[in-house]
Amino acid sequence: QVQLVESGGGLVQAGGSLRLSCAVSGTIFSFNAMAWYRQAPGKQRELVSEVTSGGSRNYADSVKGRFTISRAGNTVNLQMNSLKSEDTAVYYCKADRNGRNYWGQGTQVTVSS
Repeated sequence: QVQLVESGGGLVQAGGSLRLSCAVSGTIFSFNAMAWYRQAPGKQRELVSEVTSGGSRNYADSVKGRFTISRAGNTVNLQMNSLKSEDTAVYYCKADRNGRNYWGQGTQVTVSS
């Protein structure tokens, strides 16, 4: 059974940094793309950043220049710098393979102003 487990969330002051990690277990196969999404209270889940198996990266405009996604096999990390209060959300890891999406359980990031 494929499982995605996120870690690294927490409480940080505005301007601070956090590093999220997502590790996949239960499969030896690689994924096409891995991504980070987030969902703030009362808002829809949104894409934060994605990295393909070929190494292409894209970012939401709101995090460009502050967040960096990296990937090593079936592990994906999100380095978040210069955090703002509006970055407060539950962050989810997603991996897709052959059209099927797998999600982690989410990790809370809270940025205090």
